[in-house]
Amino acid sequence: MAAKRSTDEMRERVVLGEFGVRNVHTTDFPGNYPGYDDAWDPRRFEEAFRVDVVREEDGLLEFDMVGIDAAIANAFRRILLAEVPTMAVEKVFVYNNTSIVQDEILAHRLGLIPIRADPRLFEYRNQGDEEGTEIDTLQFQLKIKCSRNPQAAKESSDPNELYFNHKVYSKHMTWVPLGNQTDLFPDADFRPVHDDILIALLRPGQEIDVLMHCVKGIGKDHAKFSPVATASYRLLPDITLLQPIEDEAAETLQKCFSPGVIEIQNIKGKKVARVANARLDTFSREVFRHEGLKNLVRLARVRNHYIFSVESTGILPPDVLVTEAIKILMGKCQRFLNELDTVPME
Repeated sequence: MAAKRSTDEMRERVVLGEFGVRNVHTTDFPGNYPGYDDAWDPRRFEEAFRVDVVREEDGLLEFDMVGIDAAIANAFRRILLAEVPTMAVEKVFVYNNTSIVQDEILAHRLGLIPIRADPRLFEYRNQGDEEGTEIDTLQFQLKIKCSRNPQAAKESSDPNELYFNHKVYSKHMTWVPLGNQTDLFPDADFRPVHDDILIALLRPGQEIDVLMHCVKGIGKDHAKFSPVATASYRLLPDITLLQPIEDEAAETLQKCFSPGVIEIQNIKGKKVARVANARLDTFSREVFRHEGLKNLVRLARVRNHYIFSVESTGILPPDVLVTEAIKILMGKCQRFLNELDTVPME
């Protein structure tokens, strides 16, 4: 029985010890464990696999993906970072720039401003095309000039009072329709995601006059196309108290973990520690610094339970990004199957 428990732990848990981490590698492949049927079965996978949405806020999605291998989880994360397309500034035509910001730096700053435009409405621009069309390009203009405020007090030293348009923000970028885009997108509101991104500072007489072309691209080509600020996952924490921990030891144990992980109950006049919500823990392993506690607690992570956190840049909602990432992963799998079908069998 003890051998079976040890085998199950090796298969299902990544254990965090005082000086290392055990059971890091996946070992549940067919034939590795006598008495276990680890052959991949579609029906068994469908029964075990699930996705649970835990939290959905403005621009943030947290969900659990259970029943998959680390390779699939990481592929999904990498697709979110690098292969879900967005629209971003690719070409900047500088007609006039007398600010202290060099043309190259200005173009770079403009390229990193997220653009609120659904990339599914556009096509990829063909390689070598210099001129954009209404189906593959969005055009923005930034034209602004700084001037003095004649009504400003003479003793004032505040630039906000002394000058007009001395701060160039992303809100000053305006969409200039190409071709028949006005008819193609009658309800469109193409603009930067945030209006308050500072681009440059000007002084009287200085001006910026540029035209920008936004194209469809992916983060694999340039980070400016990445649709997420962060896309990460972690394994579900699993904390087990090996024996009752009471009174002062219980209070010490509570301080070793993140708030909300350990709660103290009053049972028959004694303070008794229990695990309230292991999910909240960050696994600092502080408990291993206490000689009286380190052998009373087992820290582990559930091997096939992934907690995903997806934070969008605002171009598309995070739930849409997840859906698009799944479609891309499915497309990759289909292409691989098609390649297998074309390989001649001997």
